[in-house]
Amino acid sequence: MPVSTLTAEDTLTLYDRVIVDLADDDVSSLSFNNDLVAVKTGKNKNSIYAKNEMGNNATLTIRLIRGSSDDQFMNSKLVEMQKDFVATSLATGEFVKRLGDGQGNVIRDVYTMQGGTFTRRVDSKENVSGDTEQAVAIYTMVFANVIRSHQ
Repeated sequence: MPVSTLTAEDTLTLYDRVIVDLADDDVSSLSFNNDLVAVKTGKNKNSIYAKNEMGNNATLTIRLIRGSSDDQFMNSKLVEMQKDFVATSLATGEFVKRLGDGQGNVIRDVYTMQGGTFTRRVDSKENVSGDTEQAVAIYTMVFANVIRSHQ
């Protein structure tokens, strides 16, 4: 029997604020760049398995409309971090992907993010050939722990 998945109306919350001033294309992206486990095989095919806690880290990239209230909010958090890194309050957040089965049933695919901070500044450019990227502010953050659940 085929499986259908409908998806729309996802929600991103950072610092207890629902982010709504999203731009275009991949407006938010959460990626895990490290493996959860390292395996090394030696002589006689003996293998060593080591848990890699960095596998819990995730990178969040969000694309906001430049100059919007969400851009101003996120920039203020970035400025706070740059002024006094040690006094920074780490970010928490939640990314919720809504999934339907085509029969009216909906589940929430929830990523709970903890211990976040900015990893890059926001780039900028001027373009006179109609490049819409000049109106997008891209924020990159890393979260120390991200847990996925279904609700």
